[in-house]
Amino acid sequence: MEYSFSFFQKSADYLKSRVPYTPEIGIILGSALGPFAQDIEDPICVNYSDIPNFLLSTAPGHAGKLIFGKIAGKYVVCMSGRFHSYEGYDFEQLVIPIRVLKLLGIKAVILTNAAGGVNESYRPGDIMLMKDHIKLTGASPLRGKNVDEFGPRFFDTTTMYTPRLRALAKECAEGTGLTIHEGVYFFMTGPQFETPAEIRAIRILGGDTVGMSTVTEALTAAHCSLPVLALSVVTNMAAGVLDQPLTEEEVSETGRMIATRFSSYMKKIVAAM
Repeated sequence: MEYSFSFFQKSADYLKSRVPYTPEIGIILGSALGPFAQDIEDPICVNYSDIPNFLLSTAPGHAGKLIFGKIAGKYVVCMSGRFHSYEGYDFEQLVIPIRVLKLLGIKAVILTNAAGGVNESYRPGDIMLMKDHIKLTGASPLRGKNVDEFGPRFFDTTTMYTPRLRALAKECAEGTGLTIHEGVYFFMTGPQFETPAEIRAIRILGGDTVGMSTVTEALTAAHCSLPVLALSVVTNMAAGVLDQPLTEEEVSETGRMIATRFSSYMKKIVAAM
């Protein structure tokens, strides 16, 4: 399918009819990180299934709704549930959420994810600020006819993970009790967890965490000149680091363990932006 500017505008127009203000910041929550959304004040919830031309989230632990409201005095729109290629979506479809948020008027986006720790100095519960990523899969969300209203055909990604937002996030981490790193996120398509051999290769190539999301959203944001702050919550050590199997339950348990401190940290970041 060819996605024209009007395709995305239809989604945005519907949401504007439901929400009486312009959100300043878009937030996308990763697996097991949904509890942050409970702190949004005066929430207006819109199910993905009600939004024209939007996608449906099928991943476990993803609520599947947009939540508008206030955090730290700022109007935000939060995606509680995101979309992945392993759900069966084409990479080109994965531009939809960010482009709709852009048309709603946001000025920056915060992306979060649950990730496996590849760097052996990381521990479950640590936070990694993404300073770069590695994506060796051939597909791109920007493949196909360029929509010039959003950005140019060829665009720079040198500072797509906005340095000033990373610096701000580091400042906000003081006093939170969280261990903060800066590193490189390695994108894998999933849905299976990576093999121990793949993790060894990822470590050699320079990856510090690994996951199945975020990169398509960050690329779409970079294309339309949206500043990006991306945070990986290390929910488990990647395959082969520890002598134990990987499970979805471990990801969820670490998410629950860190939920309160992570939510407080996110509020500090939003307040400072």
